[in-house]
Amino acid sequence: MEEALLPLAMTSDPRPFNQQLPEPPDPRCVLEPQDNPELAPALVCALCCCFGIIYCCFGYRCFKAVMFLSGLLSGALVIFLLCHKERVLETQLSLEVSAGIALGIGLLCGLVTMLVRSVGLFLTGLLLGLTLGAGALLGTEPIYQPPSAWVPAGGLVGLALLGALLTLRWPRPLTVLGTALLGAAVLVACADYFLEGLALGSRLGQRLQALPALPPLCWYSWVLLGTWPALGALGALAQWKLMDEEHGGHANVVLSHHRRHLQLLRIRQQEAKWHRTSPGVALCEGSYRRQLPTNARSPADSLAPAPGPGL
Repeated sequence: MEEALLPLAMTSDPRPFNQQLPEPPDPRCVLEPQDNPELAPALVCALCCCFGIIYCCFGYRCFKAVMFLSGLLSGALVIFLLCHKERVLETQLSLEVSAGIALGIGLLCGLVTMLVRSVGLFLTGLLLGLTLGAGALLGTEPIYQPPSAWVPAGGLVGLALLGALLTLRWPRPLTVLGTALLGAAVLVACADYFLEGLALGSRLGQRLQALPALPPLCWYSWVLLGTWPALGALGALAQWKLMDEEHGGHANVVLSHHRRHLQLLRIRQQEAKWHRTSPGVALCEGSYRRQLPTNARSPADSLAPAPGPGL
């Protein structure tokens, strides 16, 4: 009886004594959106959201504008990183100078990709391959750990070149697919910034460096990563729908022009047939009038004024 009344020993973790209590959530995976995001990055993300929607839903319809934006952003980003991170001409350039140089070269790259169709298609294929490689690198994190940083880098370069060559071979479907997936990736990246402060972008950089023993991604990171192919598929379907409507309208215009051309051709044939028959009738009427005697003419002919000396 005395043993039954002994007090229980108190421990720091009471869960072994009550298995009904759930485990506390990981504080790292508690979804807490940013309360007061910085103004400049928030504006940049909002602008990128607009670009992402244009890419995702109207990529092939606005082909020239998309090619210009791709060249501008790609060229400006690469030149900015080179100027700001590396020493140029033995001097460290300031942020403003680097941004100015990057903007100028980005505008030049945008004009080239917009005016030269093959260059624009090649860049679109490169971006398609890089986007697919980045998604595959993030999606295979639980099952594959690259042994070296050269493996993910080589995979990204290989996929980029393969996408560029395939886009040059089949421009229309791969342009639709590339712009839809790229726009969806931009939208997911903007949502990732507002929800978790670019956690997916940081994880992509860690995967490119082949860092070992990385903590697992949170559930909402996987949700964001899963929305990327879904948004890409919806964007591709929207682009195909717009292209079908445009093709149907163009076919109707061509058909109406063809019908109008046939009507004009029939009218011209009838006029040509009338002209072939009318000269004979006019000749008969003229010969008949020449054979009429003077007294058989109409009285109105004698009332007509005589021609002057100059006529």
